[in-house]
Amino acid sequence: MTTVFLAFLVFTAAVLALCAGTLLGGRRIAGSCGGLNNLPGIQSDCGGACRKPGGVCPRKAAAEAARREAERNAASG
Repeated sequence: MTTVFLAFLVFTAAVLALCAGTLLGGRRIAGSCGGLNNLPGIQSDCGGACRKPGGVCPRKAAAEAARREAERNAASG
């Protein structure tokens, strides 16, 4: 039981240290800069629009259009 308790304390201390480092580091948490879009030979479902400044991802555009249509329908009905 002592081993389990010590292991718990070690992991808790590690998580707290990571949290403190993130909070005190002064930088914002950022994404992974594209993830699979940056690997050669792998096609994205956006056709690469996610990587281009001002590019429009067709999937996101369709979701946004559906959301606007739903809001329009809710407002009129």
